[in-house]
Amino acid sequence: MAALQITVDGQELTADWTKENAETRNAIAAALPLEGDASRWGDELYFRTGIDVDPKTTQTEVPVGSVAYWPQGNAICLFWGPTPASHDQEPRAAAPVAVVATVDDVSPLDAIQGGAAIRIERA
Repeated sequence: MAALQITVDGQELTADWTKENAETRNAIAAALPLEGDASRWGDELYFRTGIDVDPKTTQTEVPVGSVAYWPQGNAICLFWGPTPASHDQEPRAAAPVAVVATVDDVSPLDAIQGGAAIRIERA
């Protein structure tokens, strides 16, 4: 069973926590449910949160389906394809992010146009 349910403009996704970034993951888990009006940047959605944590491990290139914390913006990001920073088709963040979860199936996100309302909660 998935650990998280992510609703993006009515599209329901499931995700599981990663093993990396335990402190960041725990801070996000403690703040659930999270919701916001997300902005879109290529095939990435992000929304600001009240979470302020310093991740141990960050990266700019992330796997498809990554749910990540962006420390510079105190934001949660959801990646499902290339962004303006990508060199090929890989998702690439504008600045380092800490991956905390992975979405099982990102195909419903292909229908999203522009920004979106997002809610992340325990499954």
